[in-house]
Amino acid sequence: MIALLAVMVGLMPAILSAASAPSVGSVALDFILPSQDGAPISLNGYRGKWVVLYSYPKDFTSGCTIEAHNFQRDQAQYQKKGVVVLGVSVQGVDSHKQFCTKEGLNFKLLADTDHKVSSAYGSLTDLGVVKFASRHTFIINPEGKVAKVFTEVNPNKHSEEVLAALAELQKQSTASR
Repeated sequence: MIALLAVMVGLMPAILSAASAPSVGSVALDFILPSQDGAPISLNGYRGKWVVLYSYPKDFTSGCTIEAHNFQRDQAQYQKKGVVVLGVSVQGVDSHKQFCTKEGLNFKLLADTDHKVSSAYGSLTDLGVVKFASRHTFIINPEGKVAKVFTEVNPNKHSEEVLAALAELQKQSTASR
């Protein structure tokens, strides 16, 4: 009985997501969301660059803080690879601004307060009264297509996993030209 309950709880985010995640090879759905500084950010504005689009549940929580710190720690490596990191959650601009200030984050965190982007990317978990973005990551190639999807994310080591995946994807991209 306890094992069944554990399995059900583990599957809950997948069951409660509003839509399925975009598949590898599909065109990444464009959006415009405000960042922590209030400026509108469009995914299409990054065409020609690799993008790491990661969704996370909530500012200031332990796992989300660890994940954000690791993406921040690795910013030089992402920049060297020509990659932009964008975080998305359902909190507002003010929460993201406070989170970035407190945690020393200098990449963009996007406010999906109407839940449209989280839902479109299969990352919205709806518990009725509470809605939050599940911990998913999408690597989007310079042509605007989804190149890799992570739906099982360990915040402690995720940035390293993303960097390794990017190295392989960029190597394949260069070889196919």
